[in-house]
Amino acid sequence: MVRLKDIAVRASVSVMTVSKALRDEPDVSEATKSRIKSLAQQMGYVPDSSAQGLRTRTTKLIGLLVPSTTDPNVARMALAVEERAHDSGYDLLLMHTLNSVEREENCIRRMLARRVDGILVSPVYRIDPEARIYKELAAQQSRVVLLGPSAPFCSQFPGVQVDDLLASFAATQHLLKLGHERIAFLAGPIAAPWSQARFEGYRRALREANTDVDDTLVFQAGSTLEDGVKAASQFSNEACKATAVHAAHDLVAIGFADAMLNRGVKIPQDLSVVGFGNTLTSEYFRVPMTTVRQPKYRLGLAAMEMMLQMLRGQHPETKRLAAELIVRASSAPPAP
Repeated sequence: MVRLKDIAVRASVSVMTVSKALRDEPDVSEATKSRIKSLAQQMGYVPDSSAQGLRTRTTKLIGLLVPSTTDPNVARMALAVEERAHDSGYDLLLMHTLNSVEREENCIRRMLARRVDGILVSPVYRIDPEARIYKELAAQQSRVVLLGPSAPFCSQFPGVQVDDLLASFAATQHLLKLGHERIAFLAGPIAAPWSQARFEGYRRALREANTDVDDTLVFQAGSTLEDGVKAASQFSNEACKATAVHAAHDLVAIGFADAMLNRGVKIPQDLSVVGFGNTLTSEYFRVPMTTVRQPKYRLGLAAMEMMLQMLRGQHPETKRLAAELIVRASSAPPAP
């Protein structure tokens, strides 16, 4: 490993001069700075970030805590965060919660132990109004940006989220305008605010159409392909006679639709299906899926920009980004 001393010997200057030149200190001439920087590059010098952190009391390290990057929605957002962080001279410490409250707390404590400058976190939602680790983060005045909607236990922190209610309203309204009257809803996890908002959008669209929510058409699903398959089994067993289905998550919609197609149900001739998320799989599914396009990349960029503002001592407010309905082949008017 090349040290400052090695560069100083080659440049015939003191170690202090090398250090100042690489930090762009004003008491070193531009010519000397240029010569030393050129030598450092030729010799393959890599700055010691730990030493820099001790001097500046920063680590240039940002924690990114998400459920799992196997979720295509999360992966796209994480890519945007990393690119913006890289351009700003920060590295990421990426960890997965796997939707476990205990793992989430453990990961946050590990990040704090690494002295991260801030944490971007997609919270593990729970029904409890308080969470010890979030109270500690607030007490320590840690820089935290939420990736997704707030909840009582983390409401003290700003974040970036999608307008889930309005987007779900548009998706349900799309099915109503096609002529569907019996529209089933595959709900997400009960404790997740985004799931509650998407159900509220579905409910409001029905109300606006002077239609009451039929509890027999609402199924508690989740957020995975497996959840969608289970919902399809329940849907078939209960014979609810819906002509359309709106799922709160693309993976649920895809799992559901695949299971129904395997049962001989034609989509959209027998049953229209609408998802939420616009994952790549939805576009290239057996029947390309009508869905809601979340601005996942823009969400990641906005979250990292918010963190940079906090690092500059600013106090950004929560941002809500609009989503867009993408109509594909899985939705059509009901059969006559």
